[in-house]
Amino acid sequence: MLLELRDVHVHYGKVEALKGISFTVEEGEIVTLIGGNGAGKTTTLKTISGVRPLSAGQVRFAGEDLARTPAHRRVELGISQAPEGRAIFPGMTVTENLEMGAYARKGPFNDDFDRVFQLFPRLLERRTQAGGTLSGGEQQMLAIGRALMARPKLLLLDEPSMGLAPRLVGQIFEIITEINQQGTTILLVEQNAAQALKRARRAYVLETGRVVKAADAADLLNDDSVRAAYLGGDVTGDTNGG
Repeated sequence: MLLELRDVHVHYGKVEALKGISFTVEEGEIVTLIGGNGAGKTTTLKTISGVRPLSAGQVRFAGEDLARTPAHRRVELGISQAPEGRAIFPGMTVTENLEMGAYARKGPFNDDFDRVFQLFPRLLERRTQAGGTLSGGEQQMLAIGRALMARPKLLLLDEPSMGLAPRLVGQIFEIITEINQQGTTILLVEQNAAQALKRARRAYVLETGRVVKAADAADLLNDDSVRAAYLGGDVTGDTNGG
């Protein structure tokens, strides 16, 4: 078991954002969390990465209880996140942004740069440009590439298709699949439920801080209630759903 959440509760002040969620991620999987705005998906990723503290429950990674493990140490253990909104450093070049992703490691990083540039050739072309001058799609590539520079065992992806043109959405998901095939386990939060379920092995549906469904992704893709709530009857994945 690579990741396990047990009865996790998280509060923002008096508001309970996560109300006892439990799930697992096995090594080598793509697992996706789907749900509407406010369901608790981003809070879940922040809790795993150590940005949000637990109120109760347990997060275990590779058998280790992370309760007292700060966020930077979790990166060293093998958890890396490409956050919602990308959060790149706009005044830094593409190369400098990528180097920031490897802050917890000792160089050289030549192999890591090669891997990122093979996945995202556009970044190689833009390597001396400031991150803030990139298009939205290029910034998303940079955010994922920066997370990969930490050589994660578990890659957390928060809304990687948000705001992207439809022609880029499929491309990003193809690259996510390739990253997984290269050996990186992925926990994916995504409102484009069709694409997420097509790429994932297993899926959990969150509603108001609770897991309300858990199944193989292919089964949820054909679940009438999931289709009605999150797919709009469209499973082609060509547009941003949810």
